[in-house]
Amino acid sequence: MPFQSACDDLAVCPLLKRAAGFERRVRTFALVTLTFLLSASVAWPQSAPPTTSPASATPTTSADGHPGSAKAAEEITSREETTTFKVNVNLVQVRVVVRDGAGHAIGSLTKDDFELFDNRKPQIIRQFAEEEGGALGALAHPHHEINPAGEAPAASGSADVGENYVGYLFDDVHLSVGDLAQARSAAERYLDSLRPTDRAAIFTTSGQTQLDFTEDRAKLHDTLLRLQPRPINRVNTKDCFDISYYMADLIQNKRDEQALAVATQDALICNFNGDPRMQQAAAQFADAMSRQKLESGVAESHVALTVVNDVIRRMSVLPGQRSMVIVSPGFLTPEMQHEYMTAMEHALRAQVAISCLDARGLYVGGPGEDIGAGVAPTALSQGMRQQYATLEASADSEVMAVLAEGTGGTFFQNSNDLEEGFRRTASTPEHSYTLAFSPPNLKLDGSFHSVKVTLKTPGKYTVQARRGYFAPRHAADPLQQAKQEIEEALFSQEEVHTLPVQLHTQFFKASDVDAKLTVMAHIDVKRLALKKVDGRNDDELTVVSALFNGNGNLLQGIQKTITMRLKDDTLEKRMGSGITLRTSFDVKPGSYLVRLVVRDAEAQVVSAESDAVRIP
Repeated sequence: MPFQSACDDLAVCPLLKRAAGFERRVRTFALVTLTFLLSASVAWPQSAPPTTSPASATPTTSADGHPGSAKAAEEITSREETTTFKVNVNLVQVRVVVRDGAGHAIGSLTKDDFELFDNRKPQIIRQFAEEEGGALGALAHPHHEINPAGEAPAASGSADVGENYVGYLFDDVHLSVGDLAQARSAAERYLDSLRPTDRAAIFTTSGQTQLDFTEDRAKLHDTLLRLQPRPINRVNTKDCFDISYYMADLIQNKRDEQALAVATQDALICNFNGDPRMQQAAAQFADAMSRQKLESGVAESHVALTVVNDVIRRMSVLPGQRSMVIVSPGFLTPEMQHEYMTAMEHALRAQVAISCLDARGLYVGGPGEDIGAGVAPTALSQGMRQQYATLEASADSEVMAVLAEGTGGTFFQNSNDLEEGFRRTASTPEHSYTLAFSPPNLKLDGSFHSVKVTLKTPGKYTVQARRGYFAPRHAADPLQQAKQEIEEALFSQEEVHTLPVQLHTQFFKASDVDAKLTVMAHIDVKRLALKKVDGRNDDELTVVSALFNGNGNLLQGIQKTITMRLKDDTLEKRMGSGITLRTSFDVKPGSYLVRLVVRDAEAQVVSAESDAVRIP
């Protein structure tokens, strides 16, 4: 009799619940359970009939068996579970882009061309992969099947689904009115060139203007028009005494006596009428104001980095090529190295390339420049403020440079051609490489490790890679590590064929508004890395299937664990045709992407395949 089970609706939660008083809605990922068809000679007991889910895509299952095969069923068991994933550091991943003298990304390099150092010590490259920019390779491989009723269903294959996802994060907390207006105008012109398979989203660090991924240009333009500066702490720059975030960091964190002396002299003139007897009071006032400025600046930078992490998390559940563009004047991150390095780590594992566009355009420092820092009380103070403003402008861009370099993105700066900046930052490199290594004898102390990647063959090449990582503070949990591998493969754009698995899809339209989409995974059991234990052939497979809509939103997630303890006779005589896992989804007409991931616990490897389906 068929084995059927209930399934729950997958709730895809909204995104981004904001820090510091802003609403942050974090999109969470969950996998609901479903029973698969085992077409080998295995009989399954009947369970309760399925319940109906309110979701638009409801999975159903069926199972076949042969009478008298209960003995074989004892050798294959399955269990279902609702699963969530956590990110743990297993291997240290380093994404590398190699460019020639003209700035073009170089391909066709091999693992032997690279050298990798951790704290100046050479490391063995455990994993190596070359990646090419472009659309999902899976979409170029249509599959055709005949449905069980014997009717020829429409072929699944190339479909109008999202292939390239770009999330634009406008830093409205730090952007000035003029810079935001210029960036908005350039973005409007660039977004007119979107392709049918491009999806764009607009986020802001304030959280007050948002648009999730869409191909609707009208919605994108409308959202751009609603962008405006929204600083958390408004400062009156017309006051006589003023102190910048950069100066506050120098005074409080770096104990810079010159910066304190400049602030004290300004306070003496502006707040104490230049009375030399109030020198001590002026110094105390300058110190107090610098602490206040530092606190407000840290709050704004923390909000910006929190939102960067939130957008990465949102994009990690998209099935195609993923890139994020931060549009910002930059911002200081004193004492925040761990925060932005963690964001970079999340982006690497989620395969999100972060590019950054400096919305200030061409920045020119020097005497007489309008730096927006108020009216200095003395000529000496004005000169020092200009010097600090120039240094601050350079320091502001540091975090953007680190995020772009470390994730394989592009950092566009010192140019007023912002439309060209949007074009470059939205494009991923033609070629990039992912290197991974396992640091030997790694101390679990949370310390920072510098990373350097070089080419063995010298030449006029520029190597772009992350600058370092933080060691974990505890050992990785093997179970969570396995879940992480599955999640990364599920939301990756890559196809991996390390296991003998074949994916096939078909659909049958029951009416003009209802269709059944069937996903079949055939596994050649004899080619698995079976382990001999007590005379049995043991292995465990975790099979995860996911259905995405045309905009890359996850509709359904499915996981099942298959445990095999096969006798030699069963393996040789009954498993010749392998095992077929079949899942059917009730869907509406539209474009979908199916993603299948299978993990072999014994071999500790993962296979992943995709298929695009369009149901007219």
